[in-house]
Amino acid sequence: MGSATLSIDLEAIIANWRALDAVSAGSVETAAVVKANGYGLGAGRVAKALARAGARKFFVAIAEEGARVRQALGPGPEICVFAGHMRGDTDMIYDLMLTPMINSLDQLTRHLEALPTHKFGLQLDSGMSRLGMDPGEWAAVRDIVSEQSPSLIMSHLACADEPDHAMNAQQLAAFCQMTDSFDAPRSLAATGGILLGQDYHFDLTRPGVGLYGCLPFAKAKPVVGLSLPVIQTRALEAGDTVGYGASWTAKKPSRIATVSAGYADGLIRSMGNKAQLFSNGTPCRLVGRVSMDLLTVDISHLDETPKSLDILCPEQGVDQLAEYADTIGYEILTSLGARYTRRYIGAGG
Repeated sequence: MGSATLSIDLEAIIANWRALDAVSAGSVETAAVVKANGYGLGAGRVAKALARAGARKFFVAIAEEGARVRQALGPGPEICVFAGHMRGDTDMIYDLMLTPMINSLDQLTRHLEALPTHKFGLQLDSGMSRLGMDPGEWAAVRDIVSEQSPSLIMSHLACADEPDHAMNAQQLAAFCQMTDSFDAPRSLAATGGILLGQDYHFDLTRPGVGLYGCLPFAKAKPVVGLSLPVIQTRALEAGDTVGYGASWTAKKPSRIATVSAGYADGLIRSMGNKAQLFSNGTPCRLVGRVSMDLLTVDISHLDETPKSLDILCPEQGVDQLAEYADTIGYEILTSLGARYTRRYIGAGG
C-alpha cells in the first residue's frame, strides 16, 4: 500500500441530496453546489452522479469551475456562477452556456452590453455584506432588470447554521422586502437555510456542504474515508521525543507508527498532539507535530502493527476531525490534497 487512499461514496452524496430535497415541500427545486472542486471531492464525478439522480441545476464559484463542470455534464443542466460576470469571462459564459449571478451595477452593465440575450441571475445582499447588490443598488436597477426576465434572484444567509440567530429572520425579511413583488424565481437557502424551514425555501434551494456529509446537516450520511499507510514503526524509551520541536515526550516505553500524510495533504498542522487515528475501530493518538508529509501515531496499545491507520472513518467524521484543528468541516474537505489515491464508490464507480 504505497499511497494514502481517499474513499468517496457517491451513493451517499446522492442520498444526502435526496434527503435535503425531501425537506423542501411542493414545487421547490433542489440544486447542488459543486464549487471548490466539489468541496474537494471532484466536481465532475460529483456533478455527474447528482445529474443521474435528477439534479438539473448546479452552482460553482467562478467561471473556470463552470467550464470543468460543463465538460463533465455536457449540454443540458444549468450551471450558475456565484461570482457573476467577471471581466474576461464573456466568451466562456457564452460558449459554455453558463448563467452568471450578477452581483453589481458594473456586472449588470457588462452582461447586458456583451450578452444582451444571454440568461443571467441576480444576487442581492440581504445583510451578509459579501456579494450582491445592496437595497439601494437594487432599487436603482430593478425596473431595468425586470425587463430582462432574470432566471433567478438569490441571496445568502450569514448565520443559517445557528437556527436561533436573529440574523436569519432579519435577512429573510430583507430578502422578502426586496423581492416579494418581483416576478422571478427566488433562492435564499443553502444547507442551513433548508433546515430552517419552508419559509426560507422559496423556489430553489442550493445545498452544498450537507451533500458531502457535514454539519449543519446532522442526519447526513458520511461521504469520505481516508486511510493512511504506515511507513515505519519505532520503539521509544521513556524520555524519548517525537517530531519537530520535540513537542511530545514518551512517559513510558512506547511504539510509534510513522504514517504517510501531512499538512501538504490537508491534515492541518494545528491538529498535532490532539487528533486521533483508528486501527479497526481502536483509537490511536497522533503524537508530535504534523509534518508536511508525515504523521506520528502512538500504537503502543495495539497487539499488532497495522498496515494502515484511518483518520476519516465511521468512528471519526470530517466535523470531528475539524474540531481537533479548531476549524470547520468545510476546510478539512476542501483541503484534502491531490496526492491521495481517490477511490469512488457507487454511481458508476
